[in-house]
Amino acid sequence: MRIGIVSETYPPEINGVALTVHSLAAGLVARGHQVDLIRPRQPQPHRDEPGIDVLSVPGGALPRYPGLRFGLPAGRTLRQHWRQQRPDAIYVATEGPLGWSAVRAAARLGIPVSSGFHTRFDSYANHYGLGLLTPLVRSYLRRFHRRSAATLVPTDALAQELHAMGICNARLLRRAVDTQLFHPNQRDDKLRDSWGVDAATPVVLYVGRIAPEKNLELAVQAFRAIQQRIPQARYVWVGDGPARAALEAAHPDFIFAGVQRDEALARHYASADVFPFPSLSETFGNVILEALAAGLPVVAYAEGAAREHLVDGVNGYCIESGNAAAFVDASARLASNPGLIRHMGRAAHVGVAGLSPDAVIRDFETLLREMAEENHHEHFAAAAHA
Repeated sequence: MRIGIVSETYPPEINGVALTVHSLAAGLVARGHQVDLIRPRQPQPHRDEPGIDVLSVPGGALPRYPGLRFGLPAGRTLRQHWRQQRPDAIYVATEGPLGWSAVRAAARLGIPVSSGFHTRFDSYANHYGLGLLTPLVRSYLRRFHRRSAATLVPTDALAQELHAMGICNARLLRRAVDTQLFHPNQRDDKLRDSWGVDAATPVVLYVGRIAPEKNLELAVQAFRAIQQRIPQARYVWVGDGPARAALEAAHPDFIFAGVQRDEALARHYASADVFPFPSLSETFGNVILEALAAGLPVVAYAEGAAREHLVDGVNGYCIESGNAAAFVDASARLASNPGLIRHMGRAAHVGVAGLSPDAVIRDFETLLREMAEENHHEHFAAAAHA
């Protein structure tokens, strides 16, 4: 099949959506399909990948998110492009202006389209002082996803949330993690030496966008509680974002490692000891799976990946959403107990070892094939009655 994928974020950008979309695209190619990728043009050239044809369209910088872009409307360009090289099915991963024009263009051409619900933009509005816009954002998301044949979500809980919002076409496409890359054997003593810690000193790790919607104040509060029990504990931050400069200035004892990729990222995970993740704005949270695979016990709210994969008291602590005191207490209790860290860390890796990226790709392929076949049958039936 020829599959169209439209996404306003894609590597070399580093975020959960970009990496998830890339994984889907690469997985389809590995299974013999041709991918037609539509994405915003970036200042840096993209890396050519066999089997993935790229059409770059105009875009703009995303406010407050340096390095990320959104795609401008491109309906005419997409219609011309898809008339010349018609995909069997299209997946629209993001709900920005480019995504909206892609859904409309696909409808005009009679090409089946599915969409992805990756980011809670309705929740983000509150974190940027735009809470009054939340109803408008939800209305936009509802109209956007109702235009697709299926809205792909990573958890049953999110499917139920969308149903309550009036988006009733949610279909489950679970996430997986590369357990060969993210593995406890990536632990690097030299890296820990560079952080100024010995084997007995707990290292707390944060990985992700350093941005207000990630509930960073609670992350800091949890670490300071850990530090009260273990003064020599260190906090390592991996990633970048609009809140990094202020956080770095306010907490000079924190270690900021910047953006890390691939094996370097895997070493940072495996070389840490505890992964408190206080975000309440995730649709999933890929970093939770990566941390568990690397053998890190996780403390997180019962949202997204934590709700699906975190077993309270076994591979970490799954905290009732919004209970900040419980989050801080669990983080401090875990970080101050080396035996518990080792025990939960082993359970963390074992618990996700069976997750298969291949199974996710097969499910994605099946959905797209079903859409293409159903569309073909509908056109055949319409022609027969004409």
